[in-house]
Formats: sequence, structure tokens, C-alpha cells
Amino acid sequence: MNIVTLLPFIVLIGAMFLMTRSAKKKQQAAAQMRDEMQAGTGVRTIGGMYATVKEIHEETVLLEVAPGVHAIYAKNAIGAVLADEEYNRILDGADPIHGDEPVVPDDASSLTGDAAEAGKGDKIDLGKTAAPADAEPAADEAKDAEPADKAKDTVKADADAAKDDKKSGDDAK
Repeated sequence: MNIVTLLPFIVLIGAMFLMTRSAKKKQQAAAQMRDEMQAGTGVRTIGGMYATVKEIHEETVLLEVAPGVHAIYAKNAIGAVLADEEYNRILDGADPIHGDEPVVPDDASSLTGDAAEAGKGDKIDLGKTAAPADAEPAADEAKDAEPADKAKDTVKADADAAKDDKKSGDDAK
């Protein structure tokens, strides 16, 4: 066999090997994370619920989802084991913005130099404005009307010529 015919199969087998290897690494990391879980740590379930681990059993964990409210979950349902400070920040609703980081505004108004000058009452009128009373619109309309009249005459002449041609063609039959 030629090596060129075997090359696609070799590439396919190599890709399958790499995909299964990365998936296996992810499964091992998730299993290790679940094994390191201890009572009292904060966790996030795969459904996005945050809870505190109360008891750990062979295949299940007892989670306290609210004070005095306990639920039993499968270990596979634990999506992440959280660090204590991150879990407390999420539960307390503390703002993750730190004082030394710059604050980015929600809109771009502060990024322009005209932000202080322009008020909310300033609006641009995009509508047509009325012509001044002393202007002579008739002269402008007359200039525009001349080319339009010529175009109408040309179209009418072409239509008449087409009718004549059609009539002369019908007579020939």
C-alpha cells in the first residue's frame, strides 16, 4: 500500500487519541476535585446552586442549600468546589469590583469631550425644515419640471413608436 492512502487513517486515529486523552484528563480532574471535598466547604452544583457540604457519603453528599434546609445530591452533580473567600463573596453578595481597578461606565458618554457641554435636552432635528417665506420656490420647481416634461415626452414617443411597430407587424401577417 501507498503511504498517501494510509495518511488520512493515521491522522484520524491520532485525532481520536488526542480527544479521548483530553476528555480523560478532565474526568480525572473532576473526580479529584470531588474527592478533595470536605464538610464545611462551599460548592456549586452543575445546576448553578451554591451550597455548603454537611456530610460526604460514598456516592452522595448532603448539602445545606439554606440555613436549616438540607438536600442530598449525587457527587457527580457537584460542578465546582469553591475557595472559602470566593464562596463567602458569592453568598454575601459582595461587589467583586476592587477600589484600585478603573471603573468602566455603562455608556460611552464620559468618553467624549462634549459630555459636559451636551445636555439631555439638546436634540438634533433630522426632519425637513420649512423654506423661508421670502424664497422663490417657483423658480426651482420650474427648473425641475423642464427635464421631467422632456422625459415624459420621450417615453410617450417611444410608446407610440412601439404601438406603430406592433400594428405594422400585425398587418404583415
